[in-house]
Amino acid sequence: MGVIASFASTNAQTMVYPQAEWSAAGDILMHTPGQELFNGVIHPSAGLFEDYFDVDKAAEEHRGYISMLEQNGIRVHTVQEILGEVGIDSLRALAANVLVYDISGIIDESAQATEEYRQDVLSKMSRADLIRCILLQPTVKLSKTDNNTGYEAQYIQNPLMNLYFTRDQSITTPHGHVICHMNSSQRAPETDIIAMCYEHLGLKPILRIEGEGRLEGGDYIPAGTVSFIGCGMRTNDEGIRQLMEADAFGHDTVVVVRDHKFWQMQMHLDTHFNIIDHDLCTMVSSRLYAQPGDPEFNTCDIWARQPGTKEYKLWKQDQPWVEYIKSRGFQIIPIDYDDEMHYANNFLTIAPRHIMAVGGQSETLQQRFREAGVTVEWIPLESLIDGYGAAHCMTQVLQREVSNPIPTAVSAVRQQDAADAPIYNLSGQQLQAAPTTPGIYIKGDRKVTQPH
Repeated sequence: MGVIASFASTNAQTMVYPQAEWSAAGDILMHTPGQELFNGVIHPSAGLFEDYFDVDKAAEEHRGYISMLEQNGIRVHTVQEILGEVGIDSLRALAANVLVYDISGIIDESAQATEEYRQDVLSKMSRADLIRCILLQPTVKLSKTDNNTGYEAQYIQNPLMNLYFTRDQSITTPHGHVICHMNSSQRAPETDIIAMCYEHLGLKPILRIEGEGRLEGGDYIPAGTVSFIGCGMRTNDEGIRQLMEADAFGHDTVVVVRDHKFWQMQMHLDTHFNIIDHDLCTMVSSRLYAQPGDPEFNTCDIWARQPGTKEYKLWKQDQPWVEYIKSRGFQIIPIDYDDEMHYANNFLTIAPRHIMAVGGQSETLQQRFREAGVTVEWIPLESLIDGYGAAHCMTQVLQREVSNPIPTAVSAVRQQDAADAPIYNLSGQQLQAAPTTPGIYIKGDRKVTQPH
């Protein structure tokens, strides 16, 4: 686990790569959407959006969200600011990868001359225009004409309209940053931009998912001594295998949460499950109350390794997800359908029992949060949520305060005499003596029951 040494801590606490979703947030990477968003909203479905929304209002909402985070002592780094600081040669190289001159419709056009002309134009571009080129991904489809300069063109853009969901292009584990491999081809170029941002911040990624592997950040949630990773619409088994093989998770226990519904509204794990504290989480009602055989019924596979070793082994398979979460001592706050449709579950935890969430939720949910002792800052995001994401999706938390790990049942998988194995309660606290209070406890790799 490495401290992000290039950052000055936002307070006196030690900041590290996130071990747990509930620890206090320090630095966050975000992207305020701009001109590149417009093409997405004029055909929302093709842009991977839910509905049309006003681009200028969306940008205003995003800036307001950043302001609220900064008021909590969190330092926000924006993609636009970083691109304004990176070396001009690196910026030009990235722009050169995306600016296309298409001469397929011109017979006998010299490819070499066209490339020399393209490179000449790139060499003269200002920093601001290089950034526009990177965000808009333009193709100039050339044809010949007898008029004027002898050329005319159609201008096609493949803008990065989803870049403001900075949760997805990478994950940040206790070991560092992993560059994802996006499920949608139109989002694939976003990862190069985020990788450049990390390099500029002095945070060299430890892994990049490749080949048939798929990984998106909304499927990853760190939880103390365990990593939760969703496997469904956007992340696949090959991507997860690459993470485990490279020891990128940084936890000895990895819980693969299997989605069997494959619904766009619940495309990532963080759309139907989220964590507020070491003993408190949320789950949408359709998943929480689902029965075996229902599409909404999540199962999980538990992978574990002995501390100090690298290889993970499948410990349990096809376990009921809700039962597993409850066995870890989590209280679950249900998110009912109307609130779910208003992205209530897609909040950002910035400290234990302190979250940033989309405003406009029901009084019932607000009361559930109050009863659980949760501080909620309600964010006006009415435009931005029509992009199929909210407060959690728009943030990549780069570092959080160091926290005391909460042991889990499977993190105690060790080759030791069962009689000598430590005993934990379901909140993950190690007991100093054999339990006398009735209940369920964890000893070694097994549940044990203390009878009444």
